[in-house]
Amino acid sequence: MPVKNRISTPAEADAAFAAAQVVVECHRRLTTFLKSGLTLAQIDTFVGEQIADQKAKSCFLGYSPKRSKLPPFPSHACLSVNECVVHGWHGYLQRPMHEGDVLKIDIGVTHKGWIGDAGWTYVFGKPSKQVAKLMEAGKESLRRGVKQLVPGKTYLAWAREVQRCVEREHGFHLVRTMGGHGLIDNNKPWLHGPPYISNVEPANAREWPESMQPCEPGTLIAVEPMLAIGTGELAEKPAKLLPYERWPEYIADGSVSVHYEHDVLITEMGNRVLTEGMDELADIVMK
Repeated sequence: MPVKNRISTPAEADAAFAAAQVVVECHRRLTTFLKSGLTLAQIDTFVGEQIADQKAKSCFLGYSPKRSKLPPFPSHACLSVNECVVHGWHGYLQRPMHEGDVLKIDIGVTHKGWIGDAGWTYVFGKPSKQVAKLMEAGKESLRRGVKQLVPGKTYLAWAREVQRCVEREHGFHLVRTMGGHGLIDNNKPWLHGPPYISNVEPANAREWPESMQPCEPGTLIAVEPMLAIGTGELAEKPAKLLPYERWPEYIADGSVSVHYEHDVLITEMGNRVLTEGMDELADIVMK
């Protein structure tokens, strides 16, 4: 097993890659399954079947974050539509998908003890020009940000590149208070381990203590830009909500959002994207 929260052998790296590729394969299968008229419940059932078919388990289903009052997560995948940016579940939206919907699907699995965790955005029907630009900004920011995750640089370099791409060059907004995470904790694979990886530059060191932490070989992280058209602020949640209603996170102004996520292993030579293949997904659903 990993020592000091690091992958230390080629066998461990290959095992982490295999777990990540289970997630990639689930997304590949989704691209042939998705069509207008499906409900989130039907999509979630399909994801659960594809995870089981690969002899893995969802690490989202039944998950409850540390030091959180949230109930156990009720779905195999996070399914978040339009202004819901992350943590939507199969029952929060009852209506079927229709043309124009922007669906974020985030899948996490446990495979032979290792974690794979990656999300991608799909649009039903031809996207509007603005949504197409938003999707490209998200994918481009992820590609460019990953290039910064190499020895000799800090996690701040990731955030600066992602923020430059999304906010300065494309004019969209990164979601505040949410970011990526490590996939090892207490010397074992874990869904939400250290370090926290912000997508935006902090106002001060206290706001994001890990910002100046160096990218060290053996570190396994999930990085995930979340961005929206109108604002980077999340909607405040009413005081009175049913337990599962507390899971979905919505953009404050109701604008469309996207989410992209890769698993990245930092190596002596640079990095290895364990979720390779996500970038080639057919993300426009024309059925």
